[in-house]
Amino acid sequence: MSNYEPVWHAMQDFTDQRDEDTVDELWLVQHPAVFTQGQAGKAEHVLTPGDIPVVQVDRGGQVTYHGPGQIVAYPLVDIRRNGVGIREFVHCIEESIIQVLHHYGIDGERRKGAPGVYVNGEKIASVGLRVRQGRSFHGLAFNIDMDLEPFQRINPCGYEGLVVTQLRAFSPVVFGEAEGRLVDSIALQLGYSEVNRPVINGRFSGGI
Repeated sequence: MSNYEPVWHAMQDFTDQRDEDTVDELWLVQHPAVFTQGQAGKAEHVLTPGDIPVVQVDRGGQVTYHGPGQIVAYPLVDIRRNGVGIREFVHCIEESIIQVLHHYGIDGERRKGAPGVYVNGEKIASVGLRVRQGRSFHGLAFNIDMDLEPFQRINPCGYEGLVVTQLRAFSPVVFGEAEGRLVDSIALQLGYSEVNRPVINGRFSGGI
């Protein structure tokens, strides 16, 4: 379990210090309960946070929740070097989640104008990125087996009444297995020919 703010600042430092030869990395974490508010986020979407802290961050999007039982994956990718546009990059991340859901017999889908992945109209994964000098940080949150109550304290991703779901609601799931499938799916979608696991606890590197 990794506190949110130190990981966020480490992502910023990694992105600012990398050069054209730095190998891309994928960081996988679970965070203690925290709401994160995107840089254009509106305060009215944070309803009753209670004892859960709200952290203003530099990603896109509105407010979301992170907590135990949720896979948070941060792909730190030089998208300019890899010849991928931002929209295509988001599409690849969403598709990686959709393919994991497909393995469990679940149909995931996109929603136009609302990044993330949905099942039967309910949100199962959110995507929020920042790209600086052609390099991405922040990433995705995939609900696996968690307490969903905190989502009722916000308008998830800025949508009043949006229902949030998780993988456990549709299929028996082992957290570590789902996490491994997500790593493989992200590598496949981004075209990596190899993945070194792990270089540091919870950090994977890969190359085209």
